[in-house]
Amino acid sequence: MAASDALQIRLTWPGKQETSEAPLAPLELVRDGDPRCELVQGDNLAALRALRAERPGTVTLAYLDPPFFTGKTHVRVTRRREGRGKILRSTAPAFDDRWDSLPAYLQALRDRIAVARDLLAEHGCLVLHVDPKTSHYAKLICDEVFGPRCFASEIIWRYRRWPSKTKNFQRVHDVLLRFVKNPDVEPRFCQMYEPLAASTLATWGTQRQRAVVGPSGTRTHSSRTAAESPGVPLGDVWEIGIIGPVARERTGYPTQKPEALLERLIASCSSPGDLVLDPYAGSGTTLVVGARLERRVLGVDSSVEALDVIRQRFLQLGLDARERRVGPAASQAGAEAPRAKAS
Repeated sequence: MAASDALQIRLTWPGKQETSEAPLAPLELVRDGDPRCELVQGDNLAALRALRAERPGTVTLAYLDPPFFTGKTHVRVTRRREGRGKILRSTAPAFDDRWDSLPAYLQALRDRIAVARDLLAEHGCLVLHVDPKTSHYAKLICDEVFGPRCFASEIIWRYRRWPSKTKNFQRVHDVLLRFVKNPDVEPRFCQMYEPLAASTLATWGTQRQRAVVGPSGTRTHSSRTAAESPGVPLGDVWEIGIIGPVARERTGYPTQKPEALLERLIASCSSPGDLVLDPYAGSGTTLVVGARLERRVLGVDSSVEALDVIRQRFLQLGLDARERRVGPAASQAGAEAPRAKAS
């Protein structure tokens, strides 16, 4: 830990471990394919440790979308048409989000964040996707693992959904915490833009504005240039709709995130050819979107249902993914069993 971080505020809980190392598990090849598109089956903590030994400091963007501490077993819903207009619906367990306690959840989260950090390149960043119920804990954990100077941004993903009956404000947002690996290194970041406001368009059109400064150095007025404005630099509140019930991208896997959300994140925090990691691969949105944006992608998941969904989505894009699995040493690790999650 850097000297400047030594007095940071820390989050504690009963039985907290700073590290919980275990015997290193091998990664065994299951199916050869394009190494730019890789899928690892098994415990994501064991897989991350094996990947750290294999390729430390190579990931530009690590996107972690862990379970949200809901206390439920989530299911995948599949539908198939039979006969004229008849649709059969079936369910299968997707991932288990039941925990012995909040400390057990936080320890599992911290262990994985710590190993994912070691996989980041010096210009890389980690984005942790959580909800308001645990975001305050998660931010302190990331402060401990990375150091407070490494905090880059808190992105609010706002969406609309069917209202619930509650004597409270409707919960319509998730939280994405972004931490950079090294605050002294310029991070990978591509500026994105939002459309200009209607009032701006009415006054200035689509041309860039330029400040006119008087002799005293004070701004007197604004003028327009001949160049087109790219828009307003993207802020940290993102209005992106959730996936509709009959949307083409819906897979039936629970908590699946919209492709538009991952497109914005990957395009902002990585460049073509960079390696994007998702250790809670779930429905595979991160992997599919990343590959479409010409990134190298690496996903980890233990759920059979998740792997089936990912393979189907890869097939639709004509992707021939390389597949590996965590070897038997992982069963002796004694690590908290991972919970698969849909990205």
